[in-house]
Amino acid sequence: MEKNDDKDPDLHHDDDHNDKSKEEEKGDTVSDDVDVDKKENVDVSNAETDHVDPGDNADKVNSPLGQEEAPPEIPQTIESLSEELDQLLASLSLHKEEHKDVTEEEKGEEGNYFQIPQFVGKFLDLFEDKLSKHDTVDPKTTWYQDPEEVSSLLEAVDRVSKLMELLLNTKSCLDHHESLINHAGSIQQRAMAFLEDEFRVLLEESVIKEPAVVTEDQQDHHSDSQDQDNVNNVPEGGDEKVEYPGYSEEMVVLLRKIVEKMKGAGYGCECKEAYLVGRRNILMRTLKQECEFEKVSIDEVQKMSWGELEREIPIWNKTVKDCSSLFFPGELKLAEKIFPGDEGSLFNIVTHGLAIQFLGFAEAVAMTRRSTEKLFKILDIYETLRDGFPAIEELFTEELRSELRSEVTSARSRLGETAINIFSDLENSIKSDSSKTPVPGGAVHPLTRYTMNYLKYSCEYKDTLEKVFKSHSKMEEEESTERAFANQLMRIMDLLDGNMEAKSKLYKDIPLSCIFMMNNGRYIVQKIKGSAEIHEVMGDTWCRKRSSELRTYHKNYQRETWGKLLGFLGHEGLMHNNKIVKPNLKERFKSFNATFDEIHKTQTTWVVNDEQLQSELRVSITAVMIPAYRAFMARFGQYLDPGRQTEKYVKYQPEDIEDLIDQLFEGNTSSSSTATAKRRT
Repeated sequence: MEKNDDKDPDLHHDDDHNDKSKEEEKGDTVSDDVDVDKKENVDVSNAETDHVDPGDNADKVNSPLGQEEAPPEIPQTIESLSEELDQLLASLSLHKEEHKDVTEEEKGEEGNYFQIPQFVGKFLDLFEDKLSKHDTVDPKTTWYQDPEEVSSLLEAVDRVSKLMELLLNTKSCLDHHESLINHAGSIQQRAMAFLEDEFRVLLEESVIKEPAVVTEDQQDHHSDSQDQDNVNNVPEGGDEKVEYPGYSEEMVVLLRKIVEKMKGAGYGCECKEAYLVGRRNILMRTLKQECEFEKVSIDEVQKMSWGELEREIPIWNKTVKDCSSLFFPGELKLAEKIFPGDEGSLFNIVTHGLAIQFLGFAEAVAMTRRSTEKLFKILDIYETLRDGFPAIEELFTEELRSELRSEVTSARSRLGETAINIFSDLENSIKSDSSKTPVPGGAVHPLTRYTMNYLKYSCEYKDTLEKVFKSHSKMEEEESTERAFANQLMRIMDLLDGNMEAKSKLYKDIPLSCIFMMNNGRYIVQKIKGSAEIHEVMGDTWCRKRSSELRTYHKNYQRETWGKLLGFLGHEGLMHNNKIVKPNLKERFKSFNATFDEIHKTQTTWVVNDEQLQSELRVSITAVMIPAYRAFMARFGQYLDPGRQTEKYVKYQPEDIEDLIDQLFEGNTSSSSTATAKRRT
């Protein structure tokens, strides 16, 4: 750094400032004792102020043997000069107070003039050398590892700042010590630039560990396991527990001291700017590492495919929750420790933009094109805003807290309205599903599966949806919003019932129509019974009513299919004058066999996937058919001639019928035209 050649005369510097011998000679001739306590005006002795011819002492040093030699010089250091400088600063402070009311006319009087000893310049030069040494070290931050060096450097900064403050605010000094003020000011600027750079580097690079996020599920176990898990969170050889943002206490103390020194020198704004830039970068880097989070604009969200948004939304949810519980509180605590008194404003600047970005993302998702599959991700965002953001809001100052609450309310309203509209879209999709192609085998219709799975999953968000419908429904009467979600669910179920009933009429075979209604009805009931949330909404009364309807369809199916077959096993038309009419009996067996074969052929292709319903149907058929067939065989089988006639007309034994009934409803489309069963003998 260049120094001003026009040195202040009171420093007693020779023009050749870098000549060591001349400095030593001057040091011998200057008395640093300044006593302002005994009298009002400062008096510096002639011995301190008179120039001494350096040649006088030089002659003694270089004289022949036997002549007097100069005593050995004691090297001057920052430490050795600090005590003298402290005394001088105290004297100068007292002088400033005593002469603060001196008039312009009195300024020039000798008693009002404060002379600065030469060692002040020496102290400034030594401090500049120290800064130069650390500026050239790579890496620069090794200085902070030596506590003595930290203390020496920061105390020197403090002394230079106090010197500048006193010089600039003492009237006589401003008039008589301009060159000293310029010199000290230049060194102070260099010191501030050095500390600002060091502050930034230490802030960025001295994080011991950016700790992993503790999830909600781990919270209960975190305290018990913290000691064991803390191995990776401490520096080697230490027992210190380090939480986000991951600085050791020693480093926090050092950073705070740097802040204090820079603020004391009037460089607080520069220090704050370095902190803000550094912490914003570190926070964003941490969010990317821990949560895979990266900022996206509203326009970018609008252009994303749903597949991309499905990946982004869980990341957003995790990031907001972690910021609520860990990262934002950590930032506020750090600001409190390093900038006590200014933490609120600094925390606001570091985090407020990110909080607003979170809310922008939520609103952008709500504004994307609606579709039923988006409901649950939208509800996830809604819940995160509801549960996670209040804790974030409380960290901010009152003004920003009110702003955030307003933004959160807006975002939640938009999300809530979107969720309600999606439910309306589901209603409309059921109404508009007018497909005319019956489902093969009377199986559960895809619309039933989709709707019930959708409603089952929706009811896992029951509490949230009830809140959404109550808070964001456009219904005018409060009473109608109390059970808005339950009413919506009932409407959807009624619409689904009506749709399935209409689709059952697409089957020309009435028994198959009954199987279709049983399949869909059983699927709906089982879904409701299997979900406590949806069962709570629909209620026991609704389930009992639906089960009763299923029994009706079951009876209709049995009557339409097996009632006709049972007609062949009656006695009517087989007896005449108490004698068996064999041709009629033979025809009866043939008709029974043909009808049963047709039923078996057809109904093995029908589908009943619910094992319980399938079993109930087979058991009920067996309970009706086997006793009747067994009785018919016992009563009339004996009238057929043994051998070929019996084999021709008695195709099945009761056990065969039972086995064939157990083949029904398998959805086997490759059945042969004739029922086959292993004949039992």
